[in-house]
Amino acid sequence: MGEITVRKAKKRDLAAIYGLVQELAVYEKEPNAVTATLEDYQNDFEAGIFEANVALDGEDVVGTTIYYMSYSTWKGKMLYLEDFVVREAYRKNGVGQLLFDAYLAVAKEKKAVMVKWQVLDWNEPALNFYIKNNAIIEKNWWSGKIFLEK
Repeated sequence: MGEITVRKAKKRDLAAIYGLVQELAVYEKEPNAVTATLEDYQNDFEAGIFEANVALDGEDVVGTTIYYMSYSTWKGKMLYLEDFVVREAYRKNGVGQLLFDAYLAVAKEKKAVMVKWQVLDWNEPALNFYIKNNAIIEKNWWSGKIFLEK
């Protein structure tokens, strides 16, 4: 592992980001759940629907945070962390902390008052990471969703 750098993602990074999301789906025991295509990523990235940061080992993308602005009617502007993934070989080497710190810096730059995300209740490494970063892990809110046809 060389020196890790973090920067804002560019369109050319989307294929690597897409691969990391697929890797995350496997880790989260949902290998067939990713139905968005690379073309969807490219179109939505260009439209400003989401932004991302990437962690690089040289020119290789080894981690990413994918996020977008959202709104809390109780608190105001918030930056929602949709996905946060580091390649398995790079975990426990500080790469995740670099990415998370960069995500928090984006939130501050955008004047968000809060950041928010979801974490699976069985994902102890992630839970421990967030707790180490002084996160409040809510256990009384349930997520709801409805899939709409394309």
